[in-house]
Amino acid sequence: METFGSPNNEVMHRLEEQHRHYSDKLESLLQKPYLSADEQLEEVRLKKLKLSVKDQMMALQSGVFHHVA
Repeated sequence: METFGSPNNEVMHRLEEQHRHYSDKLESLLQKPYLSADEQLEEVRLKKLKLSVKDQMMALQSGVFHHVA
């Protein structure tokens, strides 16, 4: 069992914060009734970032994640 201050817990916490940040930004963007072309690109970018962070969290949980500083 890992201790609270372990590097993996710190990385997971940072990833969870990033995921929440991207999710909040995406939710805010999607509240608009119409998205400009730039906003549509931002939507796609945020979705990709969220997915990438989620993949990293899943890899960390399964023990195959190798964090590069």
